[in-house]
Amino acid sequence: MTEAANPIYTVSSAPHAHSGDTVRRIMLDVIIALIPAMIAATYFFGWHAIRLMLVCVIGCVVTEAACRKMMGRNLAIDDLSAVVTGILLAFNLPPSLPTWQALFGCIVAIAIAKQVFGGIGYNPFNPALIARVALLVSFPAAMTRWHSPLNTARWTSLGWIDGATTATPLDMVKTAITSGDPIPFSWDGSMAMRFFVGNMDGCIGEVSALALLLGAAYLLWRRCISWHIPGSYLATVVLFAGILRVLNPDANMPVSFHLLAGGLMLGALYMATDMTTSPLSKKGQLFYGVGCGLLTMVIRRWGAYPEGVSFAILLMNAVTPLINQFTQPGIYGHKK
Repeated sequence: MTEAANPIYTVSSAPHAHSGDTVRRIMLDVIIALIPAMIAATYFFGWHAIRLMLVCVIGCVVTEAACRKMMGRNLAIDDLSAVVTGILLAFNLPPSLPTWQALFGCIVAIAIAKQVFGGIGYNPFNPALIARVALLVSFPAAMTRWHSPLNTARWTSLGWIDGATTATPLDMVKTAITSGDPIPFSWDGSMAMRFFVGNMDGCIGEVSALALLLGAAYLLWRRCISWHIPGSYLATVVLFAGILRVLNPDANMPVSFHLLAGGLMLGALYMATDMTTSPLSKKGQLFYGVGCGLLTMVIRRWGAYPEGVSFAILLMNAVTPLINQFTQPGIYGHKK
């Protein structure tokens, strides 16, 4: 038999078909999706938002370049992943955080949470959330010091808080529940709209649900994310918060409050959907989203912290390998 009659085929490992997307293209899409929230952050918090976003982006890019240089690898900063980490880290910071503490967060996010594990695609935990938690543990006073948005005066007709407010809505509710006092404000449609737009105390990138949803719509259109994680995450919070509200309306806030207050939208739409740290299969993503929602509500209601999103996502990051193992699809043509 000749060689032509018995051709030798060299087959590489999967995947054999490429979508055409690159890491740089996906990261660029995420940056585009974050633009509405960046504009909202600048509108509501002014110079503080601009300062934190610039510091975190530059800090993350420089830290990544330095780490890659020390490891003898190519810098790889042109994939824009460090830029995305910097923006998301800034979004998770209070507006008054000192610049040097933000830089400390950049080092934690890139050097410890990302490059120690081998760089992009190998980190088991979301780098921006690891940095946020590290900052919260290291500088609790600075990470829980708030001031109202610069444009609060434009919304005074809607009532509730003024420019002197120094606590987030979740902080106020948590304090009231812990001390056994009544909730210090009433929740109505006008306040819900105010929160939806973003005029409230909080981290610079989490306050505007409207801006975050606009960006998420772009990511869904570009197929950078699917509905499975954010959908199951938010649906679980809705169900859990709804049950608590029915059982004890005096000690539990309405569902809309939990959706709009704090970092739930930012976490569900942009942090939990991180490709590296979330499950691969659609079924696994549903389990993952449900777990994030349950942990978020348990921490918010009974935990020591008023906000449970960061801890919930990081805990579910830890069990992602197990979820992948138990939800991996069977081999085509073989019985499960």
